Amino acid sequence: MSKDISRRKFLKLFGAGAAATATALVGCKDNKTTQMEDEYKHQVEPPVGKMTYRVNPATKDKVSLLGYGMMRLPTLQKQDEDDEDVIDQDQVNRLVDYAIEHGVNYFDTSPVYCQGHSEESTGKALHRHKRSEYFVATKLSNFNDALWTKEESIKMYRASMKNLQVDYIDYYLLHSVGQGGMERFSARYLDNGMLDFLVEERKAGRIKNLGFSYHGDVEVFDYLLSKHDQYHWDFVQIELNYLDWDYANEINDRNTDARYLYGELQKRGIPSVIMEPLLGGRLANLPQYLAKDVKQYDPEKSIASWAFRYAGTPEGVLTVLSGMTYMEHLKDNLLTYCPLQPVSKKEEEFLYGIAKQLVGVESIPCNDCKYCMPCPYGIDIPAIFVHYNKCKNEGTLPRDKESKDYRKFRRQYLIGLDRVVSPERQPDHCIQCGQCEIHCPQNIKIPRELDKLSGMIEELRRESDVL
Repeated sequence: MSKDISRRKFLKLFGAGAAATATALVGCKDNKTTQMEDEYKHQVEPPVGKMTYRVNPATKDKVSLLGYGMMRLPTLQKQDEDDEDVIDQDQVNRLVDYAIEHGVNYFDTSPVYCQGHSEESTGKALHRHKRSEYFVATKLSNFNDALWTKEESIKMYRASMKNLQVDYIDYYLLHSVGQGGMERFSARYLDNGMLDFLVEERKAGRIKNLGFSYHGDVEVFDYLLSKHDQYHWDFVQIELNYLDWDYANEINDRNTDARYLYGELQKRGIPSVIMEPLLGGRLANLPQYLAKDVKQYDPEKSIASWAFRYAGTPEGVLTVLSGMTYMEHLKDNLLTYCPLQPVSKKEEEFLYGIAKQLVGVESIPCNDCKYCMPCPYGIDIPAIFVHYNKCKNEGTLPRDKESKDYRKFRRQYLIGLDRVVSPERQPDHCIQCGQCEIHCPQNIKIPRELDKLSGMIEELRRESDVL
């Protein structure tokens, strides 16, 4: 791959964000809106002044337990399907203002989120507030090999400060270490001297806390912790939820159970920042039979709140990130953390029971993060996986040809797929190039899954022609 690539081109290629699955979002809009209205129709206003805070032992920062993930920001309605998503800055400002008013002070972004526009949008919203009112976290997202040189990586680091309108960054991360193993990690951060550079930036005060976010090969995670005496990690961002606690490796053998990750950080007194408390929404949209069990246990709590309470309960957790696109989501999370009611041992066992049942659901572990996008051949990978998982979780996959509902489910699956993914962006167009796979935080073997789905869809279409 050529190393002659501009930052703008990189963001276009690797920071597609929400635009990559715009068709899917539009196609599912009515259903999502209905679900949200049902879940939050009796929602009350969260209290002011009741936020739960945790203290960073290294810097004594008093950090809100709810952190705002600026990855899925609201966008303006498109005039045309091919238009680029445009962030709704007014709505972002309203959400940020409301969050700060209710005690949220940790905002997490990246140079590649929202087509490369998240940092700028976040900076605009936060700059309207006193610098002392918020902590901002961003990342060195030098995923592409064209950005592995020290010069290009430093450009990205300095551009983050400019876009965020700050002269120091509170929490700075090596982004998604573990992807591609030690060889890739070394090329991104060690061989080019970038890690040493960032350590010096922390000494100079331009970085207040230095850490990393982890996905993938546990060898990299273990290596970095073995160097804690040298680098003095101020925090580490890990994926933690009640499904990943014991079953991350069982769901995907290239992931690591959160029990191990959290335990290793605790041994060293390193605070944990939590990502994916909902697994990209999967723990808020449980299969219907499991959702019923959760609601029967406590009808007053939203399904999502259980996952957030679980993620926030461990004392070593500094903050729990949530990508909140809608005000209803923000309010629900504020109600969970203002203040936090820790998960009891009995409730913990209940959630582990839910997790054990979820392991048996043959879904694709896609979190809809869109790191795999854009596909060079136009395939809408996240929307394809989201549609499959939705039907699987609802029990409407057309599997059993002897079932009386088979024809109905087959028709629903094909019509629903065509609604959320245009024909030219469906899995039969995959050429198995593998460019998507290296960017997937969940280590999904994307070309293999697309090939399997392509075969299933082709068979369903042939049957619909003859039946």
